[in-house]
Amino acid sequence: MNATAALRLPVVSLGAGWLRGAQSRLARALGWAAFAFIALFIANVVLLIASVALNSFSTGWYGTVLPQGLTTEHYAAAGGEHDLLWLILYTGGVTLAVVGAALALALPASYTLARRTFRGKPVVYGLLLLPMMVPPMTYGIPLAAAMYKLGLSNTSLGVILANLVPTLPFVIMILVPFIEQIDRRLEDAARLLGAKPWQTFRRVVIPLVLPGMLTAGVLCAVRTIAAFELTYLVSGSRTQTLVVAVYNDAYGAGSRAAQQIDAMAVIYTVTTMALLGVALAFVSPRQFVYRGK
Repeated sequence: MNATAALRLPVVSLGAGWLRGAQSRLARALGWAAFAFIALFIANVVLLIASVALNSFSTGWYGTVLPQGLTTEHYAAAGGEHDLLWLILYTGGVTLAVVGAALALALPASYTLARRTFRGKPVVYGLLLLPMMVPPMTYGIPLAAAMYKLGLSNTSLGVILANLVPTLPFVIMILVPFIEQIDRRLEDAARLLGAKPWQTFRRVVIPLVLPGMLTAGVLCAVRTIAAFELTYLVSGSRTQTLVVAVYNDAYGAGSRAAQQIDAMAVIYTVTTMALLGVALAFVSPRQFVYRGK
């Protein structure tokens, strides 16, 4: 090895070391920047929710750091304006009905899509994606008009059917990957042992896809509770959910104090979080992500 080559090796090594150090410093800087952005985002959301909650108890809050006083009269006014217990129970009932109907209809449809190969299958997938990709108002107005002609507007059945339109494809798209992960040999073994197709589906497929059904049910419940556009178009005074009641308070006829509107928003948020907490008590968040072998 000549002298030039001997001098070049330390220089190359030094350059490579500096480059690795620069990459490491850049990665740390990007990591801290991402952490700071996430922390700022979370703090902004928390402060926004806290301000709404605090304002719902305030007697007045104008140009000061904290409200001038605290009161619960806005919650009493909201309770006088609405039958809150009825709103909460009705929202929960509609949510359970939509979840149950969506799972009952989506399970056989998902099994067919996961196990069968047929002409036009990509078209079916495209049609399933449409209600989730298209803004609800684009098909919500014709849907509401059709329900009005059928006498389903302002009825609980109409509210449930309207929420099923975007929810059913959503549940199907969740269940299909769960069913595809089930080993076909288990079903073949059950058939060889004499099980009929329905027995194989009930005793083999359903127990194995149960985590996927629970996951889809939780996400379906959250989606239904937060659904506004379609529910608003087909609901009436006794068939409105909490989110529709909050909207009507904010933009409906008559003047309502901002604190009363915030009180309804707090009630909606607490109810939603309570229902979500009950759902998550039965489903681990780890089931939301598939962990392959």
